[in-house]
Amino acid sequence: MDQRRVVVVTGAARGIGYSIAEAFANNGDRVVIGDLNEEAASDAARRIADQTSGFAEGHVLDVTQETSVRSLVEQMEKTHGRIDVVINNAGLQHIDRVEDFPLEKWKQLIDVMLTGPFLLTKYTVPVMKRQQYGRIINISSVHGRTASPFKSAYVAAKHGVVGLTRTVALEVAEFGITVNAIMPGAVDTPLVRNQLQHLAKTEQISQEEALHKHLLHKHAIKRFVKPEEVAACALYLASDAAAIITGECIGVSGGW
Repeated sequence: MDQRRVVVVTGAARGIGYSIAEAFANNGDRVVIGDLNEEAASDAARRIADQTSGFAEGHVLDVTQETSVRSLVEQMEKTHGRIDVVINNAGLQHIDRVEDFPLEKWKQLIDVMLTGPFLLTKYTVPVMKRQQYGRIINISSVHGRTASPFKSAYVAAKHGVVGLTRTVALEVAEFGITVNAIMPGAVDTPLVRNQLQHLAKTEQISQEEALHKHLLHKHAIKRFVKPEEVAACALYLASDAAAIITGECIGVSGGW
């Protein structure tokens, strides 16, 4: 094994996760892309390796399934000997009034965005303790500190991620492990674009009107957050320069 850090990023086949994986590869780290879609994960890894001359590999990962998470962690430790950075990014969205919110959708969102980070943290912390080093970065949201209508499951999950972050940070501080969360505002990703399409259709307005009504009016800086801006924050939190920062939730939100 060489001295490059091993960095696991979930949900990194596209969107914010892809930009984070790309940034770490550019930094010289060994990036592991975990995604529910194995083909998409492998394709993303190939693109990153080609574009950055770095190292990336794709693996199928279902963050909601304990056996899948445990298997990936065991494989990474066996193959690379360590896991240095974990970025819990996998996410999805469903918008509905609470009285119409399907229970299966509620469970799915909570499983992916709260149980997923819990499971990957649970199984990587012992590895990091043995190393006496680790960085865990959870992608929460501005909805981890505020709320918007029709997003009960998403908001609940993102608030839960904040609590998980702060609790684990206290538990592992003595082992050289830091745990922090990033709280992005409206990031220009397919997930947000689909959300705008749904809102525009529901309210019978244009997508541009929905963008300003539901998202950008909350930003002091009136534009989308770029995925690479979230990635830059993750890169900093994983660096030695941020070794004293733990249990924090940092907004990358244009002033939301």
